[in-house]
Amino acid sequence: MGEVDRNPQNQVTIDASNITTQLKNHGLATSMTANMPAQSSILTRLHAGYFRISLSLGGQALLWKTLSHLGRDSHDLQEVFHKVPSTACLLLWCLAILVQISLFVLYILRCFFHFHLVRAEFLHHIGVNYLFAPWISWLLVLQSSPVIDSDGVVYLVLCWIFITPLLMLDIKIYGQWFTTEKRFLSVMANPTSQVSVIGNLVAARAAAQMGWKESAICMWSLGMVHYLVLFVTLYQRLSGSNQFPAILRPAFFLFIAAPSVASLAWNSITESFGTASKMLFFISLFLFMSLVCRPCIFKKSMRKFNVAWWAYSFPVTFLALASAEYAKQVKGLVATGLTLVLSILSVLVFFGLMLLTAANTNNLLNENDPIMSFSNNIKPST
Repeated sequence: MGEVDRNPQNQVTIDASNITTQLKNHGLATSMTANMPAQSSILTRLHAGYFRISLSLGGQALLWKTLSHLGRDSHDLQEVFHKVPSTACLLLWCLAILVQISLFVLYILRCFFHFHLVRAEFLHHIGVNYLFAPWISWLLVLQSSPVIDSDGVVYLVLCWIFITPLLMLDIKIYGQWFTTEKRFLSVMANPTSQVSVIGNLVAARAAAQMGWKESAICMWSLGMVHYLVLFVTLYQRLSGSNQFPAILRPAFFLFIAAPSVASLAWNSITESFGTASKMLFFISLFLFMSLVCRPCIFKKSMRKFNVAWWAYSFPVTFLALASAEYAKQVKGLVATGLTLVLSILSVLVFFGLMLLTAANTNNLLNENDPIMSFSNNIKPST
C-alpha cells in the first residue's frame, strides 16, 4: 500500500516539473519572438510595387537634368530654366540611387528568404507587372546620372545588364498572353500591364543614347505593338478589368506614361522630335486631360495613404519630359509655357508625395495592400 500511495505523488511531481519546463520554454520562445527584428515582416510586405518610389525619383532626376540642359541649349527656354542648380540635380540623383539601392537590396533578400512570395507575386495578374519596375528604375537612374557618360564603356555594360532582365520578362509575359489558356491578355490585362511596355520604351531610349539604333528600334517596336494591343484591350473594358482594386486606381495614370516615353524614345532614335513623337505626345496630353477632368474615379483610392499614390508622380514626370523636348523642337511661347506648367506640376506632385510618405511611414508597409492579397494563403514549400 505504501508503494501504491507513493507512486501517484511521484507522478504528480514529474508532471509538475514537465509543466514548469514547458512554461519556461514557452516564455523563452515568446521572449525570442518579441525580440526578433522587424526585418522578416519588412521582407514579407515589400513587394515590387514599392519600386514606384524609385521610378518617381529616377524620373524626377532625369527631368531636372533635362531642364538644366535645355536652359543652355535653347534660347527660348534659357530665361526659364537656366536657374536650375546643378547641385540640386546632383543631390536628387544621389537620393534616387540611394533609395533604389536600398529597395533593390531588400528585394534581393526577399528573393532569398521568401522565394515562395516572389513566385506568388510572379503568378499574380497585377504583381507580375511591377517586376519590370526595378530594372526600369535602374535605367532611369543611369540615364539621369551626372557622372556617367552615355558614350562610355561603363554606361554600355550597365545598360545591357539592366535591359537583359527586361527582355527575359518580355519573353515570359508576352508569350503567356497568346499561348497560355488561363493567362490570355483579355483575362490578365489591367492598367499596370503598361509597366512592361514602359520598360521596353525606356530600354529603347537608353539603347538609342548609346548609338545602338537597331537595338533601340527593336525594343521600341516590341513595346509599341504590345501597347496598341493592350490599349485596345483595356479600352474595351473586358472581364479582366473587373479584377482591378479601386485602391490601385492611381495606376490609370500609366495611360499617360506609355505614349510619353514612346515619344521620348523615338526622339532619341531619330534625333528629332518629329511627327511621330509629336503625335504620341499629343495622345498622352489628351489622356492626361481626360483623367484630370474625372477626379471622382480616384475618390476611393485617396481615402487613406498608400504606396499606390506614387503612381501619380512618374507618369506626369514623363509627360513633362516629353513637353520639354516638344518645346525644344517647336520653340514657341505656348510650348514653353506648357513645359513650365507640366514641370511645376510634376515637381509639386513629387514633393507632395515625399512629404506624405515621410508623414505616413507607419502605413507605408500596409498589410492590406491588394498586391499582397495573393500571399495570404501561400505557405513556403518544404
